[in-house]
Amino acid sequence: MDMIQQAMFVLAVPDLEKSARFYREVLGFEVRQIGDPGWRIFQRDAVQIMAGECPDALPPAELGDHSYFAYFRVADAQACHDEILSRGAEILKPLRDEPWGMREFALRTVDGHRIMMGQEL
Repeated sequence: MDMIQQAMFVLAVPDLEKSARFYREVLGFEVRQIGDPGWRIFQRDAVQIMAGECPDALPPAELGDHSYFAYFRVADAQACHDEILSRGAEILKPLRDEPWGMREFALRTVDGHRIMMGQEL
């Protein structure tokens, strides 16, 4: 039996409503209330992100390479790339095949967090 059954990310965001709009409109996530006005769940397929409003926290953009928080494995990296690019996502690393066997790209969220998305070749 697997010990870990699911992964969930927890992020501090400076403006929860702005983040929710980005995850819904650009990345295609469902945004759910959880009973606390300072928190939301962003969910798409098997990914859940619990976002908490922390306006006084260190901005993710100031973390440099440490602002990466996730690598999402996707079924079709090209389709995923094209979908979110058409919705206005900021692409940091263009889609390309890598020598480690992944077709991948990187994006930056409205808050400054970075996400890698990749498909196994």
